[in-house]
Amino acid sequence: MGLFGYIRVSSRDQNEDRQLIALREIGIPEENIYTDKQSGKDFDRPQYKKLARRMKKDDLLYIKSIDRLGRNYEEIQNQWRILTKEKGVDICVIDMPLLDTRRGKDLVGTFLSDIVLQVLSFVAENERTNIRQRQAEGIAAAKARGVRFGRPPRPLPENYHSAYQRWKAGKITGTAAAKECGMPLSTFRYRAEIYEKATF
Repeated sequence: MGLFGYIRVSSRDQNEDRQLIALREIGIPEENIYTDKQSGKDFDRPQYKKLARRMKKDDLLYIKSIDRLGRNYEEIQNQWRILTKEKGVDICVIDMPLLDTRRGKDLVGTFLSDIVLQVLSFVAENERTNIRQRQAEGIAAAKARGVRFGRPPRPLPENYHSAYQRWKAGKITGTAAAKECGMPLSTFRYRAEIYEKATF
């Protein structure tokens, strides 16, 4: 029987130490711990795929919590079935002892395990939906406060003021002014709007 561990964090700046410590305490060899820094929306993850290919019948997989496996209700159910039924791998969810396929392999045990898995999978997906909603609300609130997203605009060229003044006075066309400033006409006009607000 091989001991394996799987870790997932949603982004590159998130820390996986808490999960790693839990797996090391169980005694899983370092070379058998697989980590993905990726969203849990699906199972198209390189390290998870390597792990799934490597595990075989009677191996044991540890994960810290069900949402580390994934955050898509149907996909979690499907992967759980593939690993436990098709490959014959046992799974133990550290934070939820009821989700340990080594125990209760009788009908009642399997039934209880299936119910717990369904509930936790639903909770994991629901939390993902809530996270997306909170992000959208946060962005909307920040925009309402005047927070700008994206790259800051480039500084205006030194000759922008004179080109702008001659364009405003009708001495040159917008196309000519934009060309002088080395920018597309649409950018010149967009920057002109900002420039007007800043100077008047």
